[in-house]
Amino acid sequence: MLTNAEILRVAMAQSAIESCCAPEDFFKEENVVALSRESAGRRAYLAEPYAFDLTSYGKNVVACVREDLQEVALSYLAKYSAAHSFETPALHALDGMLAPFGLKTKYQAEYFLPRIENMRGYGCPFDLCVLQPRDFAGLYGKKWSNALCEQRKQLDMLCVGAFHHQTLAALAGASADCETMWQIGVDVLPAYRGRGLAKAVTSRLAAEVLARGKVPFYCAAWSNLPSVRNALACGFYPAWVQLTAKPAEKIPLTKG
Repeated sequence: MLTNAEILRVAMAQSAIESCCAPEDFFKEENVVALSRESAGRRAYLAEPYAFDLTSYGKNVVACVREDLQEVALSYLAKYSAAHSFETPALHALDGMLAPFGLKTKYQAEYFLPRIENMRGYGCPFDLCVLQPRDFAGLYGKKWSNALCEQRKQLDMLCVGAFHHQTLAALAGASADCETMWQIGVDVLPAYRGRGLAKAVTSRLAAEVLARGKVPFYCAAWSNLPSVRNALACGFYPAWVQLTAKPAEKIPLTKG
């Protein structure tokens, strides 16, 4: 079984690959600005190097940016602390700084890692089943879109389902987004919510992933309180936060 320290080292090593820096950069007193470049081993859904990305494990901020955006990163991080550089009103200022480059902040997420001593299994009124790829091959679609990714089916390694008689009521899935870390996503049918099923399938799946020598990680928007509560209840803790900017024309406007 991996230790807490080993789990954190694995996560920071993966973040370092993607942020084009050294793992120890995330624990420096000062902020770090790294030049973005092609780097093998990124998480599968990161199709290209970052144009502008901020990552923090709580100590400082590591910015991974294009060469023409280095001064923007330096200026922004000199003005805002690690705690405040991921929130409004600072983000409004950042969008103004990125606008001349055709960029706008898009993705903002909090990532969770398991703390071994806090992990626990939860009882479930339904049957819990560990599912292999052949077992969930027919489940792709909107209903289970958090647990399974139709665009990257080959990366979905393992699932845990909660079955009420013949009905699949909840599903947690683990995706091999990179070599060392599998991401957990979970869905519960609306009629079955509020019964603890998310905790049951998530906690069981996290244990199954760890037993296979991989690090399970969990991602949630900071405002998705049910998802955050599920992560905390299952023994995960907030490990790092990330903010990524993308070309403004690729960010769809929400219809009023």
